[in-house]
Amino acid sequence: MGPADARTAITLEVDGERRSLLVDNRTTLLDALREGLGVTAPKKGCDHGQCGSCTVLLDGRRVTTCLTFAVANDGAHILTSAGLAEGADLHVMQQAFLDQDGLQCGYCTPGQICSAVGMLDEVKSGHASYVTGDLAAEPELSDEEIRERMSGNLCRCAAYSNILAAIRQAATP
Repeated sequence: MGPADARTAITLEVDGERRSLLVDNRTTLLDALREGLGVTAPKKGCDHGQCGSCTVLLDGRRVTTCLTFAVANDGAHILTSAGLAEGADLHVMQQAFLDQDGLQCGYCTPGQICSAVGMLDEVKSGHASYVTGDLAAEPELSDEEIRERMSGNLCRCAAYSNILAAIRQAATP
């Protein structure tokens, strides 16, 4: 058996459901989700980690799934934009995107939503960004902070002002 034949059985918890599959060791987490498990919320955009369309929450942190191998995440808890809702009740970020018209074609929206949820958790945890002025103080959620923290998620339709408004709405207690 050569390296091209190497396969590994992995288990992932995706949107609260424990799922197992056999993957080629070179399979990205994105391809394992989409092709192996039929989970289509994360989108394949650039396949180079540049657009953010494939962003999910992996063990609570936002990750571009096209840049990580599935086998490296055996046992991980993955939350996609589809898993954020609780039954018929939308997650606050999903509702904000609808209220603020934070999407046009919708292709990037699942990644934008997951990234925004993860970004707000980072802010709550006190993680600084490139534009954070005082590294010792709690980060302030200014428009500049939101733009910087969301800069890894591109929108070809340029719905950025509405995405910003949606994040601001969801961040408001």
